[in-house]
Amino acid sequence: MFTEFIRGLSTTLRSMFEKPVTIEYPEIKRPVRTRFKGRHELHRYENGLEKCIGCSLCAAACPADAIFVESAENTDEVRYSPGERYASTYEINMMRCIFCGYCEDACPTEAIVLGDNYELSFSARRSAIYTQASLLAPVPTVDMTT
Repeated sequence: MFTEFIRGLSTTLRSMFEKPVTIEYPEIKRPVRTRFKGRHELHRYENGLEKCIGCSLCAAACPADAIFVESAENTDEVRYSPGERYASTYEINMMRCIFCGYCEDACPTEAIVLGDNYELSFSARRSAIYTQASLLAPVPTVDMTT
């Protein structure tokens, strides 16, 4: 019995002098794994048009019913996506999302992608609903100097 006590005490004393593995979070952000599923992102084509065509397959595949998509018709004057339709309303309720990735798998144009952003805090229920404007990637800029 005394030997177990000494062995346990030696383990405790050894771990007291090891360097801690604390990461200073806000200043140093930990890299995520390649298969990490974080905050959703809606992608665009290189010409700036949205990849989302408003087909609602992501909403149908979502087991938590967290995605709402409302589509509208594109016109020749005003074009948001290369297809006939576009998503006029695209919302994800992050309080319901379980980060399963089914929306990503169901999308035929690979418009919705679960990115590597893990900072998902909100203080009000309304701010937990991410709108299309907050999910869309910025319009790509073309560098004319090269």
